[in-house]
Amino acid sequence: MAASGPGYRSSLTSLLNWLAKVAPGVQRRSAEEGRLRLRQMEILVLISVQAGLAAGLAAWLSGNVLGNSNPVFAPTAAVGTIVAGIGQRTRRTVELLVGVGLGIAVGDALIIIVGYGPWQTAVIVAMAIGIALGLVGRGGTVVSQVGGTAVLIATLSSSERNLELPRIVDAATGGGVGLLVVALLLPLSPIHIVNGAARPIFQTLETQLRETAASLRTWDANRAARAMETLRALSPDLERLQEAVAGAEEIVTVAPARWGRRQEFEHYARGVKHLVRVVDDAQDLARRATTMVGYREPLPESMIDCVEVLADAVRQLHREARTGRNPEATRRRALEAVHAAGRARSEGVQLFGDAVVAQVRVTASDVVRATGCSIPEANEMVRHAAQEGEAGDWTGDGPDPGRG
Repeated sequence: MAASGPGYRSSLTSLLNWLAKVAPGVQRRSAEEGRLRLRQMEILVLISVQAGLAAGLAAWLSGNVLGNSNPVFAPTAAVGTIVAGIGQRTRRTVELLVGVGLGIAVGDALIIIVGYGPWQTAVIVAMAIGIALGLVGRGGTVVSQVGGTAVLIATLSSSERNLELPRIVDAATGGGVGLLVVALLLPLSPIHIVNGAARPIFQTLETQLRETAASLRTWDANRAARAMETLRALSPDLERLQEAVAGAEEIVTVAPARWGRRQEFEHYARGVKHLVRVVDDAQDLARRATTMVGYREPLPESMIDCVEVLADAVRQLHREARTGRNPEATRRRALEAVHAAGRARSEGVQLFGDAVVAQVRVTASDVVRATGCSIPEANEMVRHAAQEGEAGDWTGDGPDPGRG
């Protein structure tokens, strides 16, 4: 028989109420993730179009303008420049030319000494790669081009003369066309590049700060430990963010169409470059919260509040960095977190609780620095807010964050 009665209706009502509360948040997150994937797809499509355009232009220039009867290396070099990591394309082109030149020099010199043949090719390539690694210190474009060029010189010089100049011209043509496409014809949006890399980090940072606060509220040390591990796993994302910032900086430097966005980019980059430090701070905060809960120390309510408000500050920092708004709201929320931490100290915390309070101050200071404040300015604001919190005062604009 189907379930019925007051208890069933009450449970159904509770479930429907819960769904009504969580559905908007789920829809909002799904919409944000959809927009992020769309922007990422736009960037991938544009890079693909850049590569095709650069290959076609390089092949046409090499074959029809420069008279190369076999224009293979020019489009290869152009595509290599385009698909290099964003932010490394100028360096990739320079390395391409250096590698080709070094490969020609080493290959020609060794041919004079050892001559032509299979074993001579092995010796030439091995020594060319060894010399390149000795000069550069690591693998990469220079070393690969030295090896590739040495192979061509060793294997084809006996049947085809004067390979050196066409090889260098093709490398310069392909690299130059690649940079031309990136800088003038189809430049990427620097803000989209950085935002695509920064968004998941901001979201994870905010979420795990809230998880840390929840671990304090529920006395769940494992929950704080999971937050710490999640934040620690952001290392690859932070590396991608640094690459994205370098790429966006390259674009606003070499692409005239994007020069007008330089100030907007610098505003955004200022906020996200401190993100690595804030993530490290949040890891330490979760670790200290784990220890505090594990030792069952006294836990004032304001201790939970300060971590929650710190998560609000991170969300506000992302919004202001992305939109170019005045960063006052971020500073306000960060200082409110410090004020709440100071209030927790005045209400009574022990050894590990005091460590949590100190870590909240450190994290808030780095958030304030991300808004453009210098280290002394940020430290002074945080110190003042902490003193007011311990004294039970609040002289900032608006209501006391610990009241009402």
